[in-house]
Amino acid sequence: MINPDKRKAIFCLHEEGLSIREISRRLHVSRNTVRMVIAQKGAIPESTRKDRIEIGSQLLVQLYAECNGRIQRMHEILTERDGIKIGYSTLSALIRELNIGDSKKQRCFHVDDQPGVEMQHDTSPYKIRIGGKPVRVVASILYFRYSKMRYLKFYRSFNRFTMKCFFHEALSFFGFSANRCIIDNTNLARLRGSGKNAVIVPEMEYFARQYGFEFRCHEIGHANRKAGNERSFYTVETNFFPGRTFENLEDLNHQALEWATVRIAKRPVGKSGLIPAKTFEHEKAYLTRLTAYTQPPYLEHKRATDQYGYISFAGNYFWVPGTSRDNVKVLQYGDCLKIYHKRKLLAHYSLPSDGVKNQQFIPKGESKPLYQPKSRSKPTALEEKKLRAAAKEIDDYLNFALKDGGGKQKHRFIRQLYCLYQKTVLPLFIKAIGRALKYRIKDIETIERIALLQMREGNYTVPTVEIDQNLQKRQSYLDGLFSDEADLSVYDEMIEDEDG
Repeated sequence: MINPDKRKAIFCLHEEGLSIREISRRLHVSRNTVRMVIAQKGAIPESTRKDRIEIGSQLLVQLYAECNGRIQRMHEILTERDGIKIGYSTLSALIRELNIGDSKKQRCFHVDDQPGVEMQHDTSPYKIRIGGKPVRVVASILYFRYSKMRYLKFYRSFNRFTMKCFFHEALSFFGFSANRCIIDNTNLARLRGSGKNAVIVPEMEYFARQYGFEFRCHEIGHANRKAGNERSFYTVETNFFPGRTFENLEDLNHQALEWATVRIAKRPVGKSGLIPAKTFEHEKAYLTRLTAYTQPPYLEHKRATDQYGYISFAGNYFWVPGTSRDNVKVLQYGDCLKIYHKRKLLAHYSLPSDGVKNQQFIPKGESKPLYQPKSRSKPTALEEKKLRAAAKEIDDYLNFALKDGGGKQKHRFIRQLYCLYQKTVLPLFIKAIGRALKYRIKDIETIERIALLQMREGNYTVPTVEIDQNLQKRQSYLDGLFSDEADLSVYDEMIEDEDG
């Protein structure tokens, strides 16, 4: 498009008598353009679209309400029902011009890309196949706005401590941090308020200060304030996940690190052709360099050492060197455990792989402890077998109660039921179990109350103990005839004292 000043210059030179060729050469404009401007006498022609579509504002307001603000559905109704051929983008522009519904919402302000100023962080849940099984994971991405560098890692769950560990790992990998980090209004870092009025949790504010940046929340509904980070998740879904397989969480994170910091970092971005890795080298001069050593985040736990010298942590057992069985302090880091007693480091363990449970670990270089704990699992197969063999009614009830496998509470349920079985006479127990099966009851306390009610209503009495009259003829009795009789006088004295 020729600007107005150049149009006037072309027409003035033409009136002064210069040829079209000379005007084209001096102003670096094609000769056809010169001819067109001369024909228009240097003025800008008024251009109006002959095919401009006019839609009544009342119709748009009505459709917007009927479609609950879904512009895609409005477009379908206008083209199919009303026969109005209009582009989707044109319809969206018309709705914005009329300030209908959510279009009144102010878009977030534009922020220029400046080196060393901003980085962005966000998380997104996914359900992917790991080791052939669907697993829910949380993706966490740190994104440098100016250079477009990314750091990607996946977790089974994400909390405040995990967030600290992720930032420490990501910033330690790059060695630099930007001045601020844009986040959404997550309660992992925000104490109260939202957007520019958000107050950051003092703990997280102090944590960020160690790395030379500060957290800032964007306004609610303005997720495009960190559009680079949001786009990164779309790239993960369309470029990282397709065509890849993952054996375990460690393999997933190994591939994610290589993809984010090597493969994508060396690939040109968009039409600009910017290469993140090279741009990051330029941006380093504006970033805050991390100190030589920054204390990694950790959680403190108290643990008691059992008789075998082990402590339990996260479903596994870690041996504490030495012969004492004192209470110890356990520091949980992002990738390891450290065990202390009276400020002395006793053991250092790397955290086991994802999914490892009920395993015993000893420090590297240490010999295996002499005594090992017995199996900590207490199966209830024997109790279940006795219950099923007692009566068919009990077997039917167990089939109902353990229909779905029983879950984690299966063994506890069977032990409680077996305990009630031992305390109750069999006819009463069978009757109580039959009533529990009829009304689909699985609560042991309720079954016990049913047994008490049945006993009161049925006049159950405690059965008398049968005494074998031929006891003296048993071989065991005859073998004991020649042994000394027990002195029971002490019990006679106790009875006399009580009567007295």
